[in-house]
Amino acid sequence: MIKVGLFGIGLDTYWPQFDGLLERLEGYQQQVADKMTGFGAEVINVGLIDSPVKAREQAQVLKTEDVDILFLYVSTYALSSTVLPVVQKLKCPVVILNIQPVAAIDYESFNALGDRGKMTGEWLAHCQACSVPELANVFNRSGIDYEFVTGYLDEQAVWDEIQDWIDATKVASIMQNNRLGVLGHYYAGMLDVYADLTKQSAAFGTHIEILEMCEVKKYRDAVTQSEIKEKLNEFETTFEVVEACEKDELIRAAKTSIALDKLVKNHNLGSMAYYYEGETANEYENIVTSVIAGNTLLTGKNIPVAGEYEIKNAQAMKIMDAFGVGGSFSEFYAMDFNDDIVMLGHDGPAHFAIAEGNVQLVPLPVYHGKPGKGLSIQMTVKHGPVTLLSVVEGKDDVFLLVAEGESVEGPVLQIGNTNSRYRFSIGARAFMNEWSKQGPSHHCAIGVGHIANKIEKLGNLLNLRVVRIC
Repeated sequence: MIKVGLFGIGLDTYWPQFDGLLERLEGYQQQVADKMTGFGAEVINVGLIDSPVKAREQAQVLKTEDVDILFLYVSTYALSSTVLPVVQKLKCPVVILNIQPVAAIDYESFNALGDRGKMTGEWLAHCQACSVPELANVFNRSGIDYEFVTGYLDEQAVWDEIQDWIDATKVASIMQNNRLGVLGHYYAGMLDVYADLTKQSAAFGTHIEILEMCEVKKYRDAVTQSEIKEKLNEFETTFEVVEACEKDELIRAAKTSIALDKLVKNHNLGSMAYYYEGETANEYENIVTSVIAGNTLLTGKNIPVAGEYEIKNAQAMKIMDAFGVGGSFSEFYAMDFNDDIVMLGHDGPAHFAIAEGNVQLVPLPVYHGKPGKGLSIQMTVKHGPVTLLSVVEGKDDVFLLVAEGESVEGPVLQIGNTNSRYRFSIGARAFMNEWSKQGPSHHCAIGVGHIANKIEKLGNLLNLRVVRIC
């Protein structure tokens, strides 16, 4: 669970002047803390800071707690000298909460108070915006990055925005602690797929573990009959195993799946990218042509696996999975100009948790562009809103490329692959042109729901550029 730091700000001069103001503002701050806790974060709420001395004391508390993100709740006007020491000491992402108690002051009731002292105290409970330019000025001059959430306490958009920040912080933490395994080698000639492992570690904090095919073979050779039976049962309960699947092929895939499970467990992997070919009839070729079912099982169990050694897309799939929206391995298949859609899919692995209907395990007589034959996954991504994500290594930086669209009904290719139809607000032609101009690899990760706002916040937290197509 991530740790969220929360502190409110005020001015100690006000408390003896305006009876009950401090307690009222603390109550508002507690509402914020309670909501954040409901979003699945451990909230370190150090209360309302109203003087530079208190600021330094509570900054040390937040520093000791090692918070992942800091929310600064502007409860009323406060001096920027009260805020700067906290933010300087923590050196973590900062979000300023410019949140009023209500959408607007009840002017008639306010003016009817009759006592200008009481009226001033009432105004101070609503003057959150007063501090915002001052804080921005000081942060800009101090070289401190920050973002705003502006609104009022009962506004759903405010809580959606805060939850997006908390969700993005969780994903950043997952990526920073993830162990990505790479097994085999690149598909020779796919220059777009080649990745700089150091840049990936630098961008996301990911540890990259280099794996050996001989370790997979060792585990596979040691598989027992009871393990095979258990894995075949898992195939039957997870997939619709079509009758055309031969028993020997199912057993071959089951043995490889068991070995992959042990590889993942032994190295504590959170994601993986793989590709291999091997000599014809070689044992390693036997392994690599039977991995799709097992890698699909891993992907659906929060250990996303990307084929063709697509390390960048394994990262994108992990991001989508960490957001809880899937992240299926995909590439562009075709365009339908009559329906204005783009078709995307792959021969696997797939994310079975986001399928529309059954996920079929089917035989393929040939893996296009690859050696051998075996079992594959046939499925469609759930109809409705989707988000596409690509981790791109550009000329100068690693960045996130994102687009929102819809998975729509219609005919798909029954070729034993994942296959879906996608519609975009800017149209298929413009989407293909604008997406491709950013220079991603030909793979991407697809998740359900529209989460571009969350991805933009993740980019902010990781200091990565985010390009949003639509």
